[in-house]
Amino acid sequence: MSPTVFREKNNRFFFFSREERRIHVHVSCPEGEAKFWLEPIVALNQNHGLNPRKLKELQEIVEERKDEIIRAWKKHFKS
Repeated sequence: MSPTVFREKNNRFFFFSREERRIHVHVSCPEGEAKFWLEPIVALNQNHGLNPRKLKELQEIVEERKDEIIRAWKKHFKS
């Protein structure tokens, strides 16, 4: 299961239900995919096919919506 947290533009921000406990979010877009840690700071963990400009755009979205993502994480994983 991979619940969608939100969509912005052509980007889908989501979780995988059976992954590590450290809070993070995956992003899928037409150009590729990425994974960002949210704690202790927002940081890129993985990148598959995205250029630096797109990664910067996605990281800015994650930073702007960090609290929303964390709330959704805690609700989904009941932590």
